[in-house]
Parts: sequence; C-alpha cells; structure tokens
Amino acid sequence: MPESLAGLDALSALIRRHCDGHRCQTPVPGLTLVRSDGMTLPTASIYEPLLCVIAGGAKRAMLGDKLFEYGEGNYLVVSVDLPVVGEIYKASREEPYLALAVRLDPKLLAAMLLEMGDGEAETTLAPGLSVSLLTPELLDPIVRFVRLLDRPRDIRILAPLIEREIVYRLMRGPQGGTLRQIALSDSRLSQISRAIAWIKQRFDHPLKIEDAADIAGMSASSFHRHFKAVTAMSPLQYQKQLRLQRARHLLLTQNADAGSVSFAVGYVSPSQFSREYARFFGAPPARDAARLRASALDDAQLTDPL
Repeated sequence: MPESLAGLDALSALIRRHCDGHRCQTPVPGLTLVRSDGMTLPTASIYEPLLCVIAGGAKRAMLGDKLFEYGEGNYLVVSVDLPVVGEIYKASREEPYLALAVRLDPKLLAAMLLEMGDGEAETTLAPGLSVSLLTPELLDPIVRFVRLLDRPRDIRILAPLIEREIVYRLMRGPQGGTLRQIALSDSRLSQISRAIAWIKQRFDHPLKIEDAADIAGMSASSFHRHFKAVTAMSPLQYQKQLRLQRARHLLLTQNADAGSVSFAVGYVSPSQFSREYARFFGAPPARDAARLRASALDDAQLTDPL
C-alpha cells in the first residue's frame, strides 16, 4: 500500500469494528458500511447516486456491455440510478471485502457549487459509473466521517461539516465534472435522470421513446444518444433489466410462479420472459430462484449496491 494511503488501514479497522454483518446502516446520516467474508455470486441490483470507497478486497460490476473493476484504494461515483450486475471476487474471512457508501445529495452539491462560484457543467456526458484512485486529500475526511461512529455525540454537529468537505474534495477531483452535472438541474445528466425516474416509476408499462424524450426535454434521437452515453444501454434495454430484476425479487420473496411474475413486470408472453430471464441470469426463472435459495443469500445481499 502506498504510504500516502496509509489511512486505509484505519478505515479498514473502523469498518471491521462497526460492521459485523453484510450491510450495516449507521447512525451517521447517509453512511452505509459493507463487509463480506467471501466471494459472491453475480447479483443484479440498482446502483443509486453515491460515493463508494473500497478499503479491502475487490469487486467487478457489469453495466450494459461495460465491465468495471474496483478494489482497495479505489472509489467510484454513481451519478444516476443504474441496473448493474456485480460480484465480489476477492474476499476471505482473513481479508474481507470492506466498503462504505456515502449518499450523494443533489441539494448539497448545488449549494457547494454556488459557494465555489463554479456553476458551469461539463458538456461531455461521462458514464453513470466511474472509478478513480483515492487521494490522501479525499481519504482523510472519509476516515474522520466513519470515525464519528466511535463518538456518537459528535455526529449531529460534525457529520454535516465533514460531508461537505468530502463533497468539496470530490468536486476538485477527476470526477468533479460528473458531480457538477448532478447538481445542475438544466444539465444533460439531470435531464436523463428525470427520464430514468419516469421509466423506473412505470417500468411495467410499454415504453415509448418519444414520451421518455419529452420528459427529458430532448428530441428522440438526442435522448437515445445521451441515455446510452450515461447508462451504456438503450432505454429499452434499461427497462428490460428493471423488469428482470424486479421479477427475480418477486420469485424469491413471494414464491410466485414464473407465469404470474412475467405479467406482473409487464411481459405479455411468459415464454419470451423465460427466454430473456435465462439469457440475463444464466438459468430459467424457477431454477435460478432455487439456486439462490440454496445459497442462503438474504435480500440485502441480492440488492446490495456496493
């Protein structure tokens, strides 16, 4: 480990101490800790806008046709809601996968931009998921943010101050342009984000590209191009992944049959649903659900965005 990132040892120790399960919500607003003592199956989930920092182990995530790998000493920024398939591929009881997430608040980002006097958005859209190397300047406030768990009485006063420092460091870093686009309501990214929220809300309805483009305030051709630049997939592929992820959740939590689930998520043909499900998850619906039950994964592990 580089000497400049020696603070990762402290961060690892803090996560080990305060997270003995797989996913741990904390008393610090917006802060989640994750620990895995072993590798995991590829799991589909929705990544929401967040900063994720890896303190140990490694994970890979597939977004559309793009593969991202991140591990100890990396951080990633997610700018919009994204359907991703991820798996932890480096973790053991002795050296677990350790990570934390900080929710990205657009209001805080916008306020920070105002104070910085830097309201210009990047003109080029970056992918909705990007990985960078941690710097000492960013790692320092992150460690202090998690260390508040050792001093609960300090959380109410100090957590907002440290969160602002983290956001400031992010905005001065290589992903600052992406954060500016999250903050500005008239940016291309914000326009795409509005359309994504609309698609998610009615994922089980037929999708008309023209309607989604109207929500984004773009022409159909411009919307399709910008949507794919952010999500690495077309709007229809995005909707399909939402449907299949929801179907998997229903199969596991409600013990429902594949036919009724296919109609519940918007398919009109159960056979088409089964084909697309098997293509995406590697097995037909009933067999995939049985495999996951046998692996004893809980719901948090099946929807974990870290």
